[in-house]
Amino acid sequence: MSNSQERVPSDLDSAALASLFDRELQKAFDSLGCFNLAIFGKTGSGKSTLLNAIFSQAIAATGIGEPVTKGLDYYRHPNGYLGIYDCEGFETGTSGDVILAGLDRIVKKSHSGVVDQRIHAAWYLIRWSDRRLERAQQAFISTMSALGLPVIIVLSQVPVAERNSELEVHPDAIAFAGYIETLQLPTFGDGKVFLTNALSDSFSDTVVYGLQELLDATYEVVPGAARNALTAAQGVDNRRKKDAATAVIKQATGVASGIGAIPIPVADAALLVPNQVAMMARISAIYGLPRSKVRTLSIASSAILTGGATYAGRYVVTQLLRLVPGGIITGSVISSAVAATLTQAIGSAWVKVCEHSVTLSAADQESFFKSTEVTKAFHSYLRSEN
Repeated sequence: MSNSQERVPSDLDSAALASLFDRELQKAFDSLGCFNLAIFGKTGSGKSTLLNAIFSQAIAATGIGEPVTKGLDYYRHPNGYLGIYDCEGFETGTSGDVILAGLDRIVKKSHSGVVDQRIHAAWYLIRWSDRRLERAQQAFISTMSALGLPVIIVLSQVPVAERNSELEVHPDAIAFAGYIETLQLPTFGDGKVFLTNALSDSFSDTVVYGLQELLDATYEVVPGAARNALTAAQGVDNRRKKDAATAVIKQATGVASGIGAIPIPVADAALLVPNQVAMMARISAIYGLPRSKVRTLSIASSAILTGGATYAGRYVVTQLLRLVPGGIITGSVISSAVAATLTQAIGSAWVKVCEHSVTLSAADQESFFKSTEVTKAFHSYLRSEN
């Protein structure tokens, strides 16, 4: 049994199960750590728009903000896994030297602490329509790199149209990016410039562009200890979330197989519950489900794992096994293979629930988890598992 598991009585009611999920979800969020991003650029360069597009939420509006040095504010997402250092536009009054001095203090202080307190990546945004990169900006970028910050240059608000099923990037933006790259600034990719557009516009036929490439570059500079937090925070690459969830399911399936190595009587099937609850909690954190809705998620998971039972009784594993193709109990015991099959199916079905939920608005997501729809969806996904 894994260290994350807790012993539970064989008679486990919904309230106890919800409480267990509550604790496991808190642990899952805490274990992610925090990914910290610093973002720079002139006013109007589209910093907020890009952040909202990559992380699928309004960071400044939802986060807890505080000034950390002159010209630089820090926002921490309520879920705890994302922090944003947001620099004011240089033209607003604070000089670049003052901001760099503050950054230097932050970098030196953070490197003496734990990984999730460091600045893991820095995006420097340049609006494509500015069509120039001033010497002061070049010096600022070079100094940031000298401080040890992994800087990525981003050309923002680039017009990109889809014509005849092909994407066409504005030629002036391509030319500007090429000019910046000739400067060979000491940034990620030997001064490579990432062209992006974070908002589509049906009137001008402009489409979203370059977000995946920017995210991939960010993963390359982020230390391994902060990548799990980045995976939970980002809303662009579902494949990374699914890969992380698959690894969690594989680990939980191995634990379940070990628990069932000595066949478990169905009446004692609650021995499987802590492992399955921890698995579901970790998957929920990977998909960035709201930490503020822990209680709602806990109640939903308890309804699922008890088969919707409203009485205080045994974990109704037979109800779930009937939904899993091949999930047949022989001799009223659960073997290693059946325990592993059930855990695998529960994990895969919960991934699909999470994938669906992140496509919903905040209000619809809360309604989904509070209603019987989440149980119906879970059971439907469970039946589809092979």
